[in-house]
Amino acid sequence: MNIIKNILVFSMLLLFAASCEEGIDSISRVEPGPDESDPQITLNYPKEGTRIQVTEPETTIAIDFEVTDDIEIGTIKVVLDGAEIGSFSEFIDYRRFLHELTYEGLGNGEHTLTITATDLDGKSTEMSVTFEKVPPYEPKFDGEIFYMPFNGDLMELISQEMGTKVGDPGFVDDGISLEAYQGAENAYVSYPTDILNTGAFTAAFWYKVNTVPGKAGVISISPEGEDRTKGLRFFREGDAASQRFKLNVGIASAEIWNDGDVIDASSDQWVHIAFTVSEASTIIYFNGEPVSSTEGGIIDWTGCEGISIASGAPNFAYWDHGSDMSLYDELRIFNKALTQEELQQVMADEGQVPPYEPQYENETFYMPFDGTYEEKISEIMASEVGTPDFAGESVEGINAYAGAADSYLTYPTDGLTANEFSAAFWYKPNAVPDRAGILVVGPQDPDNPDAQNLRTSGFRFFREGNDTEQRFKLNIGTGDGEVWNDGGTVDPSLNEWVHLAFTISESQTIIYINGVEAMAADSSPIDWTGCDIMSVMSGAPRFAGWDHLSDLSYMDELYLFDKALSAEEVESLMNDAL
Repeated sequence: MNIIKNILVFSMLLLFAASCEEGIDSISRVEPGPDESDPQITLNYPKEGTRIQVTEPETTIAIDFEVTDDIEIGTIKVVLDGAEIGSFSEFIDYRRFLHELTYEGLGNGEHTLTITATDLDGKSTEMSVTFEKVPPYEPKFDGEIFYMPFNGDLMELISQEMGTKVGDPGFVDDGISLEAYQGAENAYVSYPTDILNTGAFTAAFWYKVNTVPGKAGVISISPEGEDRTKGLRFFREGDAASQRFKLNVGIASAEIWNDGDVIDASSDQWVHIAFTVSEASTIIYFNGEPVSSTEGGIIDWTGCEGISIASGAPNFAYWDHGSDMSLYDELRIFNKALTQEELQQVMADEGQVPPYEPQYENETFYMPFDGTYEEKISEIMASEVGTPDFAGESVEGINAYAGAADSYLTYPTDGLTANEFSAAFWYKPNAVPDRAGILVVGPQDPDNPDAQNLRTSGFRFFREGNDTEQRFKLNIGTGDGEVWNDGGTVDPSLNEWVHLAFTISESQTIIYINGVEAMAADSSPIDWTGCDIMSVMSGAPRFAGWDHLSDLSYMDELYLFDKALSAEEVESLMNDAL
């Protein structure tokens, strides 16, 4: 009986084996062909320029890489700062090797990682990146409580704590500095609100919009339910052409709406977005410029347990303000309402101040003296003579020019000379010395270079007087002669900023003080022969013959135009800074 059973079992096994082979080709060796390609290396982490910031003096790094070859990988070597930390010669998949190599004890400083892959034919590929481990981040700005640069992770650098990832957001290499956050469907980042200890608030970040979906939450700090009398909600709504960014703020007894402004959603450009909330106002900024403001209030944070980034969820997902699939970078939060000047300082520190766009008709030159001597339209830096400085104060912006003995700026006149001309700027006079050049474009006397006083072309705007009265005068060269405008006076002892402007047309010159015409004079067309440089805050080197040398006064917001401004335009220019 046992023999019969064994025969039946053996027969069934034969039948099963036969059925399994039906439809399957027999395995046969395929020749690999010639080895034509070098090995390929993909380094996922760290990348070139990666910055690792942790509190510990040493940390562990996971080196994530992939090597492929068309025929067979032979060896792989991993070298960190000249020392081999990994070597591989046996591979399960001989054409593709994915690996995460853990290295412990990485110290502060710059590091070089090199991976070398060699195939069986002896062809070799090498890839190197430089990255660094830096000391823990220290807040750079007054009131800064949160900084998330999104450099491949969700670490908040002040607390050294990771944000909580919801869903599956990612990162892209298209960041302002290195990488940037990329939103995904039903995904966002959450962070606790215990850092918020005032009723004032600022968020500032770089943003590249993805218009799908057409509306989304951007930053939400909101209680459960549809309660908008607490926390805040910053979100966008629109279409593929334009997106409007709005702010809603809860102040316990009511809610405040700021309907914001729109950006061109089709431009595929990074935009710096910021919003501030203070007791006095709410303001939304694009690229450092205010676009919408309302009355403000003190934010009530009751019941607000989380900061949601790139979504309105979980508590402001109603009205379809769900996840945002846009790009985010360099997110900072402040426990105060930043001023415009402070926001611009943040942007400048990130090295991403957008190109200046002329604000006025026929504007050819703008120098705001915001910590540099750069002319914003051309992006050309003025040349320094001596040791000019900055004032530490400003009429509008971040700083102002401060004169010093034997010091001034020069700038090429290319593109500035025209049949008509205007200059306008803010000025705080210092009566010592009692006379000085302010703006001068003049020729050098070819027959007497030391005279420094040829007035047949260009213009000379300067001052003369005493401790209580300084007169501002204008002289222009007309080719075969010169024209004078004896201007008007200000009292330097008041220690106040004044707005000065002068215009030159083909028939008249006018000097304005604080938007009011001080004096007009008949003129002939200006001649620009030999005028290749403009001196700022001195008569030197072309108009120093009458002691019109360096001016120790302050200057701010210098504009030039290739037209003669009207009185209304001068007044408007002045009022724009007030």
